[in-house]
Amino acid sequence: MATVTDSLLKTYAESDALGLAGLVRRKEVSPAELVEAAATLIDRLNPSLNAVIHRLYDMGRAAAATIDRDAPLAGVPFLLKELASSWTGAPNTNASVYFKDFVATFDTEAVRRMKAAGLNLVGKSNAPENGWSISTEPKLYGATRNPWKADITAGGSSGGTAAAVAARMVPIGEASDGAGSIRIPASCCGVVGLKPSRGRVTLAPFGDFWYGGAYFLCCSRTVRDTAAYLDALAGALPGDPYTPPTPGESWISLSAKAPKKLRIGYTVTPPNGTPVGTEPKAAVLAAAKALEALGHEVEEHDMALDTNAAWKTYTDMTCVQTAAMFAASEQFVGRPVTKNDVEPVTWAIIERGRATGGIAHIADVEQIRQLSRAIAGDLAPYDLFVTPTLTQLPRPVGYYDMSETDLDRYNAKWTDSVFAFPFNISGQPAISLPLHWTADGIPVGVQMVGRYGDEATVLAASVQLEQQMPWKDRRPPVSA
Repeated sequence: MATVTDSLLKTYAESDALGLAGLVRRKEVSPAELVEAAATLIDRLNPSLNAVIHRLYDMGRAAAATIDRDAPLAGVPFLLKELASSWTGAPNTNASVYFKDFVATFDTEAVRRMKAAGLNLVGKSNAPENGWSISTEPKLYGATRNPWKADITAGGSSGGTAAAVAARMVPIGEASDGAGSIRIPASCCGVVGLKPSRGRVTLAPFGDFWYGGAYFLCCSRTVRDTAAYLDALAGALPGDPYTPPTPGESWISLSAKAPKKLRIGYTVTPPNGTPVGTEPKAAVLAAAKALEALGHEVEEHDMALDTNAAWKTYTDMTCVQTAAMFAASEQFVGRPVTKNDVEPVTWAIIERGRATGGIAHIADVEQIRQLSRAIAGDLAPYDLFVTPTLTQLPRPVGYYDMSETDLDRYNAKWTDSVFAFPFNISGQPAISLPLHWTADGIPVGVQMVGRYGDEATVLAASVQLEQQMPWKDRRPPVSA
């Protein structure tokens, strides 16, 4: 077992993923040493955060000897989110009692690409049951705490990953997003979270999730790490239902090129009329001012979208998809799901999905596709569109309570994410950047949305803001 020194821990905590991979490539540090650094910091910090719910150090130690030092992310310690993605030998429970004994027996295509990129799994990050919360408080594993302030949410559903990355347990980790679940925890925890374009990362061997509404990528501390991870995972397989255009250069290369003068729209007015907090509004206005100072053309534009109606249609669709997933899982679990196997909100989702007829479901899907066109069309004049990631500061732990039995009442609490889910519908790339902090040290994310398939512009403008409004030296109270 490699020796862990104070010098190694300092280097580990101060480096992003590409920085660590560079050290591995130059043989200044070994993959084995990085596994032990990650294990030391997870053991030290996780009792305060509950961000890592499966510690897989032995898997990481075994894999360290096989890491290709020339891989782009060689030897970088990594967390896989406890939702959907399958890494052979790792638990795969969806944070649900119904799946609590599952261990993955195969690699999903994205995981194969993670391994090829040199990422080394050291644990699984916490997530709410089946991902249906914008906080991370599963009954099975308990709540993840925000490293900036223990009594506020770390966000969800990728809250475990975002908290671990913010605390510097790992420099990068998997995240996924069905209604804001990459961007929202990134905002709550002060890290970078990109939801890519629809179809950018294949879901193979699965065909599709939520008619293109669910996306997989990462949370990281730097824009360049996000770009490098996108390079590692991007690409459709023959027969995939969505195939966005692919640039001729890598995203890491494109992200480093200052963009031409862009036309940028912004809004601080939620399209459903709900209030926006002082801090999220200030964050967007400051970002708009910074973008204008960088030479871009910036103008205010409020979204033309009935988000209340769109939210009902979208969530009704996801109920059917969730019910179908549980029905398909009976052959693996060996019995149907029961009310006692899942949290009350999940059971309400399953019941509504079962009760929705095929014609009504197809009508919802058609409406979502019409909404996709309308959202993208409304923002078509802009190269980028800037919004709050959340309309309010992170809510207290317990606010999004999955023991709620009334599904409509539960879904109505998601008004803070009114700027997030529309881009799950439209398929456009959207990133949350940690550009603002409150006086008492709570991070506030700003969202930038690009045209479909144009992650390059999103990343390049993000790099500009990262340089103009740097965040890399900010550390939460609970961190390495």
